[in-house]
Amino acid sequence: MSEKHHEKKRLENPPQKIKFKIQRRDKEGAPARFETFELQYRRNLNVISVLMEIRKNPVTVDGINTTPPVWDMSCLEQVCGICTMVIDGRVRQSCSALIDDLLIESGGDTVTLQPMSKFPNVRDLKVDRSKMFDHLKQVHAWIELDGSYDLGAGPQISNEVAQERYAYSRCMTCGCCLEACPQYGDDNYIGPQAIAQARLFNMHPTGKLDIDERLNGLLGDDGIGNCGNAQNCVQVCPMSIPLTKAIYETNRDVTVNALFGWLKK
Repeated sequence: MSEKHHEKKRLENPPQKIKFKIQRRDKEGAPARFETFELQYRRNLNVISVLMEIRKNPVTVDGINTTPPVWDMSCLEQVCGICTMVIDGRVRQSCSALIDDLLIESGGDTVTLQPMSKFPNVRDLKVDRSKMFDHLKQVHAWIELDGSYDLGAGPQISNEVAQERYAYSRCMTCGCCLEACPQYGDDNYIGPQAIAQARLFNMHPTGKLDIDERLNGLLGDDGIGNCGNAQNCVQVCPMSIPLTKAIYETNRDVTVNALFGWLKK
């Protein structure tokens, strides 16, 4: 039997009720606990719609009245990146995580929701991703402009470069790659997200003017040299960004710049 037919057979007999085991934390630094909720099965639910349903009547399976679960969401279209959480042990976007697919993957009737572990846990499923944006500042992830007036036509780039830059530009700062990276954490590695953005702007004709600043931003104690080449990042990236290629290319540029950068002066 094909995988498609197998999935269809499983969905024809879904459980009448689904349990949702949610990791709760009242505030940052408070002890974590799990609470389990139960909802009637409906087709085409995603994790966000489940959380919104629980929020209407936050009563656990044990009949205990509790507070509504807290999480982040915005676009609901896998664009903003802020609804990232760990679902059944795998980091992903909760807006695009369909309950039917999760039930097929697990083969059970329970979905477990946890916050990302590589960021400060503010409350429940909500985390503080501020350090991701600090990393972008560290690598100067923008292009300097000398004014707001009409700058005229931009520099021409080849279609090959444009396609590669487009892939990197799809990053939505969701944190999936950092959560999956075994080297990221405790500020000992800047992570693939910032490296890919440095690569994006270093490939721009105008962005190359600040290439030294970006590469130097990757030379510190938390720099690109701490990548362990686990390649988990490309496995979980929801936008299929070629992160390992960005790391390889940028690491080469960092090394060349460190050895021969003095020749530019």
